[in-house]
Formats: sequence, structure tokens, C-alpha cells
Amino acid sequence: MTATGKSGATPLEGDGKRILLIIGTPKSSGFCHALASAYAQGARSQGHVVREIKLHALSFDPVLHEGYQSNQALEPDLLEAQRLIHWAEHLVLVYPVWWGGLPALFKGFFERILQPGFAFKYRNDQRQWDKLLSGRSADLLVTLDTPAWYFRWVYGAPAHRQMRHTILAFCGIKTRKLEHFSPLRSATESQRQSWLQRAEALGKRA
Repeated sequence: MTATGKSGATPLEGDGKRILLIIGTPKSSGFCHALASAYAQGARSQGHVVREIKLHALSFDPVLHEGYQSNQALEPDLLEAQRLIHWAEHLVLVYPVWWGGLPALFKGFFERILQPGFAFKYRNDQRQWDKLLSGRSADLLVTLDTPAWYFRWVYGAPAHRQMRHTILAFCGIKTRKLEHFSPLRSATESQRQSWLQRAEALGKRA
């Protein structure tokens, strides 16, 4: 998948970049949703094709009961999520950090859909693997109540390392940009509006 091969999903949708926006919060509304809308508005203004997955609206079991040693059939919403990931050239993940990590439902989403044969495939020696989602890029828009500098230098930014390296990079997806929006709890309305403008600008540069 290369830049020269970009095209919309259908001729009617145009030939902009194919962007999949994943809103990774179990909440049905809130600032993550506002950030996602701002990013989508910016991207669509440049002719890109944006489709969305809203975690709170999906119906699936987030528990990987037997690991990948047994076949746990994917629910229809997860099959559609896999199809959209295959469709996309660029992923935009918008999510909060809770207790230093990903929300449990968001982590369960990845555990269920990033299956062997879809996202990766171990080679015969089991020490190397093929990254089956290579060629895709990602932007991460992350909200925290903790100041970003404190999360990085005191806590070691565990959620960022997990997402960038042990989830996305493991499957071949290269993180292009990680944007913090923090501390959210104490942000003024003016600050939040400036963050939404920043998210829209990121979408325009998708």
C-alpha cells in the first residue's frame, strides 16, 4: 500500500486518503468524541474519505477467553471492524488514558480483532513474525487527566508504549503522530476549544 495507490472507497467518494477513525472510549459522549469529530471535519475538508468505529456502539465480548489457542468466533461488529482496517490506509485512534493504560473495553477490542492470520503470523521458528497490517500509518489523539510531562517522566508513559510498540508496530502499523490533550479535568473551555482546533488542523494534514 503506497501513496501512489490512494483512492476512495468508491468513485463517488473521491480519491482522497482512506481514513478509519476509531473512537476508543466506552463512553457514548464526551471530549474524545468531540476531538474525533474535529479531526474528521478537517480531513473531509481536504477530500479524504473518513469512516468511523465507535467503541461504545459495538456489541462483542471483550474477553479473549482461551487466548489464541482456540477459535473464538468474531461477532459481526468485529468482522466489520477487521474489514474497515483492511480498507484503511490511515488509522486515527482517539481514546482516554485510564489508570495509566487503555480502557479495558478498548484493550479487549484489540485482543479480539488482532488475531493471528489477520494482524500477524508467526514463522516456523516462532521467534519472528510477519506484520500483516504493514503499509498503514496511525495518528493517536489521547486525553489524560495527568499532565503529559508527568505521565512520561514519572510514570514512563505505559499506555503510549503499549499502543505504539506492542500493539500497532507489532502488526506493522507505523505511528505518525501522538498528540496529548491534558490535563483534561482542569482544562478551561477556551483550552478545550483550542484543542479542538488543533485536532481539526491535524485532520487537514492527514
